[in-house]
Amino acid sequence: MSGGPLPGGSADPVREVMAEHRELCERAVDPLEIAAGLEEAGLGQDAAARCRHADLFSLAEELYARVPRRPPPPGPAQPRSGGAAARAALTAAALAALPCAGAAALGPRWPVLLPAAVPLVLLPALTAPAPAEPGPPCAGPGVLGPGPAPRPYPGSRLRPAALGHGLGLAALLLLPPALPGGDRPLAVALVLAAAVSAGSAERTARWYRQLGRGHLGAAGTLAEFRARMRPVLPVALALHLAVLGVLSFAALAVLAVVAPRPGPGHGGGLLHLAAERAGPAQWAAQGVLGLLVVLPVLLARCGRPAAAAAGASAGAAAVLGPLALGRSGPEAWLLGGGTVAAALLAYAGAVLGRAGSHR
Repeated sequence: MSGGPLPGGSADPVREVMAEHRELCERAVDPLEIAAGLEEAGLGQDAAARCRHADLFSLAEELYARVPRRPPPPGPAQPRSGGAAARAALTAAALAALPCAGAAALGPRWPVLLPAAVPLVLLPALTAPAPAEPGPPCAGPGVLGPGPAPRPYPGSRLRPAALGHGLGLAALLLLPPALPGGDRPLAVALVLAAAVSAGSAERTARWYRQLGRGHLGAAGTLAEFRARMRPVLPVALALHLAVLGVLSFAALAVLAVVAPRPGPGHGGGLLHLAAERAGPAQWAAQGVLGLLVVLPVLLARCGRPAAAAAGASAGAAAVLGPLALGRSGPEAWLLGGGTVAAALLAYAGAVLGRAGSHR
């Protein structure tokens, strides 16, 4: 843990930390929840040492002992259901795919892109959980308890972060097929597959959030929670990319039927034609596009909407920059998009494994 700011010059530095984080201490169900909140606020080993404690958990234990409990009033019970997640996934897929399909059908005409972009710009806000949506109850009598409801886009859903996320997504999915150069039918097919995978990204992010809240209830220490969460992000991303791979192959199969390549026919049937339509570079670029779609959604659903907006915008800029300069083909923008995807992945790996992202 890294150290964080702590007021100095007090005979009782613990009292100052207690005053600054009183609400956290009053509502905590266990010292570990206080430790997670202090870590999320930027306090670490150095701060604990200045409070004359060996570690942050020891400091949290003292805070828990000194501050009386004041739990929040119970809210109305709401049944658990996977229906909301399924509806959000279908909504995301429809809001992303239909505008892309319409723009593809009408051709690369810039006026068409403006109304088509509206559903994509609003997609993150329209699929965000409502502020009062309860998180799933934690499994068993976990030490952290069932934290407060998630608020990816607090207050009004139409916050600048949500709109920035949607604007980046619209640019990423609508503009590449509209720019001249390259194999446009292939670009349209792959982008449509990526647009449909927005539903998978939404479902993956909600599953990740739900699993994280479950581990909050089962883990006994912050270290155990991090160990439990460490493999979850790679699995979530692999599942999303697997869905994208299936969708992409289906799009290539349709493309092989409706827009076959000129020249003599090839043997091997439809599967062979679909497989040879895109080469390794196109598949690698499609994987990068899939990461640029899912990582911002993961960050937004785990309480990092500003990072989600910045990541989506940076991804769109990295992809569109080379295309706008007339460099066609996946190799032209694979490096830029891959760099942004790698940076987003590193950031997500660093912050989404923290307990504060799932409280």
